[in-house]
Amino acid sequence: MRGLFTSILTILSFASLQAQNSIPKNPKAVIGITVDQLRTDYLEAFYSLYREDGLKKLWSEGKVYTNVEFTFKFLSKAANYASIHTGTSPKLHGIISDQWLNKATLQPISAVEDDRYLGNYTTQAVAPTKLLTSTASDELKKATQGKALVYSIAPTAEAAIFGAGHAGDAAIWLNAETGKWCSTTFYKDFPWWVGRHNETNGVDQRISEMVWEPLLPSFKYNFLPAQRKASFKHRLESNREQKYRRLCTSPFINSEINRLAEELFQQSGVGEDNITDLVNLTYYVGPYKESNIEEYPMELQDAYIRLDHTIAELLKIIDKTIGLENTFIYLTSTGYQKPESHLFDQYNIPTGDFYLNRCAALLNMYLMATYGEGEYVESYHNQQIYLNSKLIEEKHLKLEEIQAKSALFLMQFSGVYAAYHENQLLLGAWNPEVEKVRNSFHRKISGDLLIDVLPGWTIINENGDNQVTNYSPIPAPIILYSPYLKGERINTPVYFEQIAPTVSRVLRIRAPNASTLPPLKGM
Repeated sequence: MRGLFTSILTILSFASLQAQNSIPKNPKAVIGITVDQLRTDYLEAFYSLYREDGLKKLWSEGKVYTNVEFTFKFLSKAANYASIHTGTSPKLHGIISDQWLNKATLQPISAVEDDRYLGNYTTQAVAPTKLLTSTASDELKKATQGKALVYSIAPTAEAAIFGAGHAGDAAIWLNAETGKWCSTTFYKDFPWWVGRHNETNGVDQRISEMVWEPLLPSFKYNFLPAQRKASFKHRLESNREQKYRRLCTSPFINSEINRLAEELFQQSGVGEDNITDLVNLTYYVGPYKESNIEEYPMELQDAYIRLDHTIAELLKIIDKTIGLENTFIYLTSTGYQKPESHLFDQYNIPTGDFYLNRCAALLNMYLMATYGEGEYVESYHNQQIYLNSKLIEEKHLKLEEIQAKSALFLMQFSGVYAAYHENQLLLGAWNPEVEKVRNSFHRKISGDLLIDVLPGWTIINENGDNQVTNYSPIPAPIILYSPYLKGERINTPVYFEQIAPTVSRVLRIRAPNASTLPPLKGM
């Protein structure tokens, strides 16, 4: 009898443990929260300032992966968002950067630009048509024959559109010119509740009252070494031309997203039937005005504290409308920040400027001296150089040879860590470093040559016809939260591209069609 009793207790204990590590069979909604430039180290540093029902709740009760990175080398806003939602790298999904050159016109195009579609409450003509693979939201729509609801709300078009995918019901972002929430006619009818919100409760009607001051007493903001002032006060409307752009880089944009999200949960039908819906929300917690952290350290700490309040409010909204017990939530970062190199000279840290236009001109002179007269360098953009393949073919030269010689020439420039050419990335030998560059390269979109500069160096284009924005990786988290998941902290490195297959497993659908990584361990 004693043995039988012990066996029964063991079975019951095992069943209880299993129940703690599984999610409900059919959650009413999956809520994805992506926080632009969220850092694990800052989350931990400011932990004592958080409320019990916001970030601290997710951090202590959720499954936390503290060390997350991308599988590709060259980071950008658009590429990172696309990889989170597709579960793959630019090599396959085709979003190599925020902008790249159209090889037919040699003009820069944005990652979401498409003049075939009009805008709602915006003049932007955008769509997800340059995204070449499916997203988790697309697969959910396919699996449910279009019955699942998919919405995405974000400060910018790229974040909103890649969150909604190709098949979503709506991608909604803030028009930085007018302060109205807007969308694209690529998706079906513009949600009526967004239009009503614009007319009755739009941020344009309230921004004159928005003043950003510390939420807590100033003496509590002592977690960053770069503290430079006792307090701050920013009136967002002080610069009328930039007021909505400033809003989008302040904590107030997160509050506005919550306002619209509450309308979504109340009016859209999300979570009201037995078919799981998907809602993707994007917040911002980077430096104010997209500047360097050293310029606004106190503001950055306050932004994290206000983000904590935003998360707490969102959890209340979800609990009131759908019920937290009926949802699965993931929170993650975009995994990048702008490098802070402007103070390097002051402290004798190695730094320098790499001039892209001068480099391209010198490369063309070198190729002329080697192969004869001609414009061998057709154009350049960001960290890429495009060769004139038509001229090379007319001269009966080997493109692969010219690419290889050009890469060797570029590596002689000060500040260049490495230069990669197309043939090397498509057919060359494998090693871990080259593989990350290869994952950033798309053979139909990228240039013939990719330049990687040394840490601390800045890429400059003096001609100014295309801007160069470099991004650096940051320590970033993924947090999975459900009342049915046991809280756990996992320090083993994982990849952002594992989010989409993880969400797909929760939704019990196939992963996006280019996703090859497994779901996150511990599910």
